[in-house]
Amino acid sequence: MTKRFLDASIVVFMVFFGIAAVAHEMQAPDALVKQTVREILVAAKTDLAFGRGDLDQITTFVEKRIMPQTDFERATKLAMGRNWQLASKSQQQQITEQFKHLLVRTYSGVIAQIRDQQVFFKSYRGHPSDMDAVIYTEVLNNSQPIQINYRLTKTPVGWKVYDINVMGAWLIEAYRGQFAAKVNSGGVDGLINFLVDCNQRFLSGK
Repeated sequence: MTKRFLDASIVVFMVFFGIAAVAHEMQAPDALVKQTVREILVAAKTDLAFGRGDLDQITTFVEKRIMPQTDFERATKLAMGRNWQLASKSQQQQITEQFKHLLVRTYSGVIAQIRDQQVFFKSYRGHPSDMDAVIYTEVLNNSQPIQINYRLTKTPVGWKVYDINVMGAWLIEAYRGQFAAKVNSGGVDGLINFLVDCNQRFLSGK
């Protein structure tokens, strides 16, 4: 993974969190992204927990204000692909929950590294009846333009993020390959054990 991709990831997770954090009445997806990018940048500059990289406080912020607004079930289904149908209802719930914990802890670590970035939004030509949207942006990070796109779905309670594209690579596709490998080698339980192990290692700091 290149430094440029890591720098892009910081911006991706910043905007991803921001999009999910807003709980106002339903907005157009592009307006939602623009508003929340500004809010997250302000928080990164003014919140002492962000400034000192307090992962416990940042994780609490993520869990309470962001994760409830994210479509984890859809993201998990897409990451599982056809293997989703191989899992029992109980296994599906376990995978979704463990995937959520993994993303919370991973993103909390990344959001602690947020610095100033410039985000430019491309025109959005969606229709009010659309149920799915892609928002295209360009981020200027250390004078390097980075293309970052976001997939959102319209739910009864508002728009929610379920996938992100960094420099041509969708996040769900990256997880799909890893998930498929774990299922192929150890079955659905093998994937669950892998996710549980990852989360335990995060908690232990290893």
